[in-house]
Amino acid sequence: MPELPEVEVVRRGLERWVAGRPVSGVEVAHPRAIRRHVAGAHDFAARLTGRTIEAARRRGKYLWLPLKGADEASGAEEALVAHLGMSGQLLVVDPGSPPEKHLRVRFSFADGGPELRFVDQRTFGHLLVAPLVDGVGGRVPEPIAHIAPDPLEPAFDADAFAARLRARRTGIKRALLDQSLISGVGNIYADEALWRARLHWARPTETLTRPKINELVTAVREVMHAALAEGGTSFDHLYVNVNGESGYFSRSLAVYGRRDEPCPRCGTPIRRDPFMNRSSYSCPRCQPRPRRARI
Repeated sequence: MPELPEVEVVRRGLERWVAGRPVSGVEVAHPRAIRRHVAGAHDFAARLTGRTIEAARRRGKYLWLPLKGADEASGAEEALVAHLGMSGQLLVVDPGSPPEKHLRVRFSFADGGPELRFVDQRTFGHLLVAPLVDGVGGRVPEPIAHIAPDPLEPAFDADAFAARLRARRTGIKRALLDQSLISGVGNIYADEALWRARLHWARPTETLTRPKINELVTAVREVMHAALAEGGTSFDHLYVNVNGESGYFSRSLAVYGRRDEPCPRCGTPIRRDPFMNRSSYSCPRCQPRPRRARI
């Protein structure tokens, strides 16, 4: 699943190619893509057609495109909200290009320029039009108002995060994956940040000192900035930017997916452990397992 760096790469592409353009038409090719828009495909298209996309915003793994003007019926400010799921792609393509095999929603624009297409092979992603409400750090779509600020946002409060983290009484990796605590961190970047901070994934959160939490937050930010610089992490064709290009941070991963390969820091073979129906990768020497672990 795309994590914060990949979603931010897509957001930047949308800001460049879509912001400021009026929508002239919306075609929903597969109803599952808008299953969270409970009013259905006709209402989804009607709420977008004729409205201008003002910008591209992101919080954690969620994207939203604020729409100019308020909804006529409710008077609410609205936005097109997108979650990419496992394989969702928002692509900017020439209107004359043939439809993609897994095309779910197509947006055309009044200027006749490139279309925006939502392509999703596994159909776990979704789009919806939702009202904007007051949230931490500004206006956010109502369905994601409960999502915590991510570590690259100005609204991220390191003091509040540290206090809530220590109160969780869980393993540190589970806490990093809790989007109500800190958003945007998934399996890949949790493993990479924990390696940088020399923390085992099962370390109890209540045992962490404030300096160690600060070190972990720094590690999270560092690995995400590094991934952004390389366009995100692509292991296959499912994650690409708006121009269909892959990211290359997979070449720079220290531990994730590198079972039995040498640790870049000490040379010890990387260990893989089962974790929440997924995997955790760590260095047994740099990240020793605590005597009291929280799985």
